[in-house]
Amino acid sequence: MDYFGESVAARYDEVSGDMFDTGVVGRAVDVLADLAGAGRALELGIGTGRIALPLVDRGVPVHGIDMSDAMVARMRAKPGGDRPGVTIGDFATTRVDGEFSLVYLVYNTIMNLTSQDAQVDCFRTAAAHLAPGGTFVVEVGVPELRSVPPGRNSLPFHVSDTKVAFDVYDFATQHMTSNYVEVVNGEGSYRTIPFRYVWPSELDLMARLAGLDLSDRWSDWDRSPFTADSTKHVSVWRKPA
Repeated sequence: MDYFGESVAARYDEVSGDMFDTGVVGRAVDVLADLAGAGRALELGIGTGRIALPLVDRGVPVHGIDMSDAMVARMRAKPGGDRPGVTIGDFATTRVDGEFSLVYLVYNTIMNLTSQDAQVDCFRTAAAHLAPGGTFVVEVGVPELRSVPPGRNSLPFHVSDTKVAFDVYDFATQHMTSNYVEVVNGEGSYRTIPFRYVWPSELDLMARLAGLDLSDRWSDWDRSPFTADSTKHVSVWRKPA
């Protein structure tokens, strides 16, 4: 099932406003441009080009892999949207030509891979594309299980007069769904998207299986220290030179 088809792509930039804040994007692009250096970057899940387009503006050649024609079409319609190369396919397994100094995957996109096997494959795919000394970067939230009340398996993350959004967790399998109930022009709609939440230590093991070594882990793109209270992390693994 295509969870990022035309109906989602048409409003993606609008309803995801916080992540499109210029400060948020700028900090991410600063880090990624620094890690890419003079090499090329590969984005797994390039989407509507939120990160890829400003990264290209910084002089970094970017290629992307994405399953959604509709999301990529939104990027292509933007000024300069024709500059990144794009391969349509599953970013967990799809291979493209050449080597990259940076492979990156941002804003919880690793959780769109809904099995541990697929997440492991993603690390192996990233490693296969990296030149020696290159880096793989993942931005992802820390599972908010401490916030789930005892005896419950759901957690709301948005409540307003016209929209309710909540996550439902399966603690045995690490599967979860994000669910959205919304009223627009007097008509209700419901949408659900499956994910698999993943712990930092689990990602480190996936990296080791792919031959990558942990280089840095921060709480955010400002490179602030990662702590027990961090709600997300930006992790950097390096391929041995």
